[in-house]
Amino acid sequence: MSDWPRLQPYQYFSKAEWAKLRADEPMTLNASDIERLRALGDPISFEEAEEIYLPLSRLISLYVEATQELHHAASRFLGINGRKVPYIIGVAGSVAVGKSTTARILRALLQRWPSSPKVDLVTTDGFLYPNAVLEERKLMERKGFPESYDRARFIGFLSEIKSGKPKVGVPVYSHLSYDVVPGEEVFVDRPDILIVEGLNILQPGELPRSGRPILFASDFLDFSIYLDAGEDDLRNWFMERFTRLRETAFADPKSFFHRFSQMREEEATRFGRWAWEEINLPNLIDNIVPTRSRADLILKKGASHVIEEVALRKL
Repeated sequence: MSDWPRLQPYQYFSKAEWAKLRADEPMTLNASDIERLRALGDPISFEEAEEIYLPLSRLISLYVEATQELHHAASRFLGINGRKVPYIIGVAGSVAVGKSTTARILRALLQRWPSSPKVDLVTTDGFLYPNAVLEERKLMERKGFPESYDRARFIGFLSEIKSGKPKVGVPVYSHLSYDVVPGEEVFVDRPDILIVEGLNILQPGELPRSGRPILFASDFLDFSIYLDAGEDDLRNWFMERFTRLRETAFADPKSFFHRFSQMREEEATRFGRWAWEEINLPNLIDNIVPTRSRADLILKKGASHVIEEVALRKL
């Protein structure tokens, strides 16, 4: 990871070195699965899924097994019959870096372990404040920044998941309306593994001056993944995705962004660049990149969107 100092807590692997850690783990997805799971603008190949995400699923399986053993040992020590709690994996990184693809492929691989664990996936989008609240607080142009999320509700959700509560509700976010759907929820019901994907899930936030204890989302994560890339590459990927959305999702008259599909190309491009420079880049610099060193695993992408290097935190 040549664009930032190599941090001592990590062990670094080239793509080829990491691929060898697959050992004899069988690949349970095929090329059509990868095509179905990858997000818009993410050119991940079957080979990359096999070389990067298959070894990662093997590592996580070992971590989950070790965590469960630790839980059993603690239960025996305390003389209680403690219920197994979900293992929570966080996936963080910039807009357009490929978080959704990573989360989906990882979920599919983990679901196909021999033990067939129940693996759920949620994004933090549903925990954004509704647009009406953001407009009232003058935060619409800071959507995606930490202050645009209902952090108390998100922490409450993670706490209920970790406590083993059944059927925990998650607000539904519509990318068509660009807003939280009023009164609508999906439910997470005691998964073995929960993957949580979002921009700022590794951010610790500010400690209260009162000294009172406070919880952060990262306190509930058992394992965290950060997808890393250079600013220029992220900008290019964002603009490519914006252009493709103009031709697809934005063309729907019901879309919040429908007006961009009607603009001249130069005008729409100017808006896309403004959105990157004034919203996404400041959020990346101020809030997202500073959390990179808090991750357990960092996946470094090159200009071609392909993962070139892996950094794993030493235990």
